[in-house]
Amino acid sequence: MAERLKQNSIEEAGVNPFNAPIPGESLTTSPDNPKAWERPPEHADDDDAMEEIYLLLTEQDKLKELINIINDGTPLDEIAQVVLYKGYTSGKYNPDVMLMLIEPTIYLLIAISDYAEINDYVLYDGEEGDPDTEIPDDNIVPIDVDGDGVADEPEVKTKERAKPDASSVDASLLSRIKTELPSKVKEATQGEE
Repeated sequence: MAERLKQNSIEEAGVNPFNAPIPGESLTTSPDNPKAWERPPEHADDDDAMEEIYLLLTEQDKLKELINIINDGTPLDEIAQVVLYKGYTSGKYNPDVMLMLIEPTIYLLIAISDYAEINDYVLYDGEEGDPDTEIPDDNIVPIDVDGDGVADEPEVKTKERAKPDASSVDASLLSRIKTELPSKVKEATQGEE
């Protein structure tokens, strides 16, 4: 009797399963005080929302921090997720607009990286092991694809980085990225050197 009983997995984890919201509890909040994402969004148009994201990310103090985060190896898609989710939860745009902002936000982060001369930025986690982005080794033996009896030389893939263009970013924002952003990034990077 003196021996101690084994703890179960719930006790080991230190989590109380009964200390969770009751199903439907979120529906009992007062409609007079809705959460920010329950109200109509500030931006119904993705171009307006992207303009606000551009202004937010290019503020000098935030731009310095952003450049340092990118330089430390944080994947650009994760940074975009954080920025976009924060905008959604603060009521800036709805989930549909948030999804439409993924591509232009990543292109904006790529442009910031390029202007900050960060050539080895990480686009997404696991990019290094992705066979679609790898350049083949020199030890690959060419094969005869067309059947003419001569081994064909493999195409050498170069890792091309995507650049923002008018199809992914609004034209007015694209012009700001090309004209304003280089000077903002230069000013932010000079301050830390």
